[in-house]
Amino acid sequence: MTTLAQRRRRDRLTVLSFMAPVLLGLLVFLVYPLVASVYFSFTTFDLVNTPRWVGLRNWEHLLQDANVRTAAANTLWLVAVLVPARMLGALATGMLLARFKRGAGLYRTLFYLPALAPPVAATLAFVFLFKPGTGPVNSLLAEIGIQGPLWFNSPDWAKPSLVLLGLWGVGDLMIIFLAALLDVPKEQYEAASLDGANAAHQFRYVTLPNIAPVVLFAAVTGVIQTLQYFTQAAVAASVASGQATTGGGVSSTFGYPEGSTFTYPLWLYVVGFRYGALGYANTLAVVLFVVAAAVTVVLLRRFRSFL
Repeated sequence: MTTLAQRRRRDRLTVLSFMAPVLLGLLVFLVYPLVASVYFSFTTFDLVNTPRWVGLRNWEHLLQDANVRTAAANTLWLVAVLVPARMLGALATGMLLARFKRGAGLYRTLFYLPALAPPVAATLAFVFLFKPGTGPVNSLLAEIGIQGPLWFNSPDWAKPSLVLLGLWGVGDLMIIFLAALLDVPKEQYEAASLDGANAAHQFRYVTLPNIAPVVLFAAVTGVIQTLQYFTQAAVAASVASGQATTGGGVSSTFGYPEGSTFTYPLWLYVVGFRYGALGYANTLAVVLFVVAAAVTVVLLRRFRSFL
């Protein structure tokens, strides 16, 4: 006769059997690469020779690396500006579209379409549109008496230009906010209106609490994605400088102009694939993972206090 302990053991084995594919995937594609990266960060490694243990040498070099400081400063700037800008832009667009009754599907499609553009193609188009001398944007500004800036060719305007690019493709985030806004119970707005709440109060005490999980999701995913900001910065620098990518996909123009678009992932890529210093590249990767994990934990724990 089957005992209670045997039934529980059998149930656990059944649950584990269903979870096995997911657990195996996590071990192979997450845990193992992470452990390997931590190990290689203490070695000198080039994919040809056997990794050689060097202790804390890579970590000491990281603290003295001027390129790390420049790349980290640019990346943190993008996190501080691009992430809130995209969130506010997506929320504002979602609130606008939520009010549309006639033609709502058409407008939602039009606002979402830019998000479908491949990052490389979108960046190429933006660099062309904002070309200082002959670009349509500066030509239109000149028509109304405004001298347009150098945009992607200016150290002061290159990162704001990337922010504009991010705002143009905000449709992916907008559609998530729109779904959350449409799910807010109308009865709560009606009750707040009867209590004398104006539009600002309704947004603060009705809308925000209801869409808080989506705001948190947007913040966490936005920070993680921006910490890995690579494609747009690399393409914009190469195209704006007028030089093609060389050296097996590693451009000599990364960071143009004057290092203003040189992000942390770009330096990690250069270290690994131009210099072949994969041990040091793993050190940079581990730091990036730790920072992303730490920011995620802080956001998850502190987010409620901001509402």
